[in-house]
Amino acid sequence: MDPLTLEDVYDLERYEAIREPYRRAILAHKQARRLAVGDRVTVVFEDRETVRWQVLEMARVERIRDAALLQHELDVYNELLPAADSLSATLFIEITEVAAIRPELDRLIGIDEHLSLVLGTGAGALRVRARFDTQQMEEERISAVHYVRFPLAGPARAAFLDRAVPARLEIDHPACTAAAEIPAAMRESLLRDLAGGTPPLLGAVEPPPSVAAAPPSPAAAAVPLGEGVRVRALRPASPRAPGHVVLEARGGESFAEADGELLAELAAFAQRHARDLAARYGGCRLEADLAGPLRWHLLAP
Repeated sequence: MDPLTLEDVYDLERYEAIREPYRRAILAHKQARRLAVGDRVTVVFEDRETVRWQVLEMARVERIRDAALLQHELDVYNELLPAADSLSATLFIEITEVAAIRPELDRLIGIDEHLSLVLGTGAGALRVRARFDTQQMEEERISAVHYVRFPLAGPARAAFLDRAVPARLEIDHPACTAAAEIPAAMRESLLRDLAGGTPPLLGAVEPPPSVAAAPPSPAAAAVPLGEGVRVRALRPASPRAPGHVVLEARGGESFAEADGELLAELAAFAQRHARDLAARYGGCRLEADLAGPLRWHLLAP
């Protein structure tokens, strides 16, 4: 799959004009490439469009206009693209109970040796072990989000290209055993990855009609600290305590509406900022209103 270049991304003003319809198209595209493997793990297969979205959103949050800085972001995110002989994905370990995040993650240490793409059935099935990004791995800890690849060359590629050969993702970790068949529609999308990629979604959307501005969130006028696919972190304009960080769902979903992928991304953001607060202030506490929009406040004790 060809890497993204500066010509493949819009400037900030042009992107802002089409962002909402493009966002809806991307979320639908990602949903069709999202596979739950048991009740703890979700895999979202990446392609040129999902990576382009991440670059555009990063540039929007950071207000990146300089071509050299934008090229740096492209170089980083292009590493997520699938190659002609592999599939690329982001793995989310979804733990909705905040107190259970660290114990559950600790139970899954070593999962990088226990995720496979299985092609075929029975004794003759081919097992393609996932390759995890080693830069994310630690000996005694794991994070809730991982980048993985499934190498497909030779017999494995031929088997995946043969739609008659069943394909599934399988986890055989001692603390988590699960499997999920890859649906036909998802497989067609992945086959397009191996053939060069999905037709561009950017440019296929039109600027939305004028609508009334949405009410600002309590974090309005805050300083952005980082933004993911569906979650952002901000420093509020009026902090309630030292190190105050607000984490919120960018789509305005409530806790009841949030799916596992969104909660996993929120938990990963929370874990990262909680570590920073604990190191700087000796601890961290979390406040959340589960009835309103999904918004967590991390504060020093």
